[in-house]
Amino acid sequence: MNATIAQSGLRSDLNTIQDWIKPQSRVLDLGCGDGTLLAQLKKNRDIHGYGLEINPDQILECVKKGVNVIGQNMDENLANFKTDSFDMVVMTQALQAVHYPDHVIDEMLRIGKECIITFPNFAHWRCRFYLLAKGRMPVSKNLPYTWYNTPNIHLCTFKDFEALCHRKSLTILHRTVVDSNAKDSFASKTLPNLFGETAIYHITRHH
Repeated sequence: MNATIAQSGLRSDLNTIQDWIKPQSRVLDLGCGDGTLLAQLKKNRDIHGYGLEINPDQILECVKKGVNVIGQNMDENLANFKTDSFDMVVMTQALQAVHYPDHVIDEMLRIGKECIITFPNFAHWRCRFYLLAKGRMPVSKNLPYTWYNTPNIHLCTFKDFEALCHRKSLTILHRTVVDSNAKDSFASKTLPNLFGETAIYHITRHH
């Protein structure tokens, strides 16, 4: 489910994730795509990682990279993973595509001590302007699909996500937002729900 990685290197959100993961951690990547993140983490952080992916072509790419991958849909059941069996569970740009995001987050924090989640912000000013000006569902670089063929079924905003964290009594360890240029600009830091295009959250149940 991961979005395409730029040929010049890791996406901005993946670079941030790498900075937040300790060396030699046990990492599970849900919707790991072609395994780029896990391969980089193995190289740069010496992590012990596994990925979940359902796309056969992406699974093949993981195998080519030497990434441990399990062909499994994260939406259906994660009960085969033991509680606290990983140090970190990661899900990038897939929260909006799962059927029960709140349940998936619960499972992530059962399986891992901490988790990192990234997602597109539907309250970004370009989305608001698109709706206001055209009266149609926004189509953009970050949200390239039309309403009838999109895999994104639960779009949300930074405020929505933080309200969910508050309701579940989760601790936000780190939060970073990036704008359309993949930079954490002054505007995106000051008014993240308006100017932040991609959210990157590091959360835990443990205080």
